[in-house]
Amino acid sequence: MDYIELAMKKAKAGNCKSDTNFFQALEEVLVSIKPLIERHPEYTTQNIIDRVIVPNRSIYFKIEWLDDSNNIQVNHGYRIQFNNALGPYKGGVRFHPSVNPDILKFLAFEQIFKNAITGLHIGGSKGGSDFDPKCKSDEEVMKFCQAFMTSFYHSIGEDIDILGGDIGVGAREVGYLFGQYKKLTNTNDSIITSKPLSLGGSLARNEATGYGLIYFTQKLLQDKGETLKGKVCVVSGSGNVAIHAIEKLYDKGAIPVTCSDSKGTIYDRNGIDLALLKKLKIKQRVSLKNYMAESKTAIYVKKSDYKNNSSHVWEIPCYAAFPCATQNELDKAGAKALISNGVKIVSEGANMPTRPDAVDLFVANKVLFGPAKAANAGGVAVSVIEMGQNSSLTYLSFKQVDKRLQGIMSDIYKDIKVICDKYDLGDDFVSGANILGFQRVADAMIMQGV
Repeated sequence: MDYIELAMKKAKAGNCKSDTNFFQALEEVLVSIKPLIERHPEYTTQNIIDRVIVPNRSIYFKIEWLDDSNNIQVNHGYRIQFNNALGPYKGGVRFHPSVNPDILKFLAFEQIFKNAITGLHIGGSKGGSDFDPKCKSDEEVMKFCQAFMTSFYHSIGEDIDILGGDIGVGAREVGYLFGQYKKLTNTNDSIITSKPLSLGGSLARNEATGYGLIYFTQKLLQDKGETLKGKVCVVSGSGNVAIHAIEKLYDKGAIPVTCSDSKGTIYDRNGIDLALLKKLKIKQRVSLKNYMAESKTAIYVKKSDYKNNSSHVWEIPCYAAFPCATQNELDKAGAKALISNGVKIVSEGANMPTRPDAVDLFVANKVLFGPAKAANAGGVAVSVIEMGQNSSLTYLSFKQVDKRLQGIMSDIYKDIKVICDKYDLGDDFVSGANILGFQRVADAMIMQGV
């Protein structure tokens, strides 16, 4: 049994058997860094793998709050501060019924290397609660956010751990969290990013992950002599990432024809009506089925009518596919459908949205694949730009931030390509990204001692 196999065995023994998402993320990284470990025996001598796969701190706390009927509600809160070798912990906060320790461990572990790949000096963490902000009043959301922050504010700080937005945590929630931290600490420290502009947020932060996804994909395609212009693209999801990916696809001359939510999929052969999508999902926060009331060309497919329980998004013929909804949404059946319909590139906008067997199918069929660690790193990149603006009290224009974002995404691709060439990986950008991120974290850990 080699060092990596032994590390996986230890991890499975030291965590819950139900931590399937975490084990999936762990195995992907460990298997792909074998070439790096073989060339760097110091990583084995320093026992880096065993050290990096265990969180520095896992915080679990109770959240008690009053609903509009003055009933006391109780939710679970979590923060996984995984690794801070490169700088203060940094990662989003997610409010969703699916939140549990397994989901957050996987997200925090991925965040370590995603943050490292950007070249910025930040560590990896993730947090959240099983609270569902949907169908809650603004006052209930405010009360919950205040209770959430009160329960663990002493564990964060601008040089310790910086929060950010994620699923269920938008400008409203960020504002309430930030406001409560200020009340509790009597400071104006920048302990959360994705803030509204009036609270010190950055222009282009809302757009960053979706735009960055397209910038990365564009750079990869340019290296292959290809372009997105005039190409049909499918996008899953209808949240912040999906909306701004669709927006940037239009900007690049592409034709995005799908979006989806938890209830079903919209397919519009003429291209998604971006203004209508924004109205439904940003202003009204309603189901996509309402899209049909204002469109004569769209088709709506309910989730219950999906083939093989795989999203209808993947059934649409396309040149490029962008999974932007949630983890493990693109399965083997979806991959087969995309391949049979001629897909040439898949780039991940969500965190680990593609199952391992689907990734294997894409690789076997020579479909270019942009892994989430690289392709969706634009959000955290602009979050760090926001932190810098807060510290200097000097704020950049949208154009300035967007230009820096384009540069960061371009550099991410270039750095991964160097690794792929160095280790004879071809177009295996998954391994290239994992090696790049792992090496940066491992070197920093060695420099700081035990």
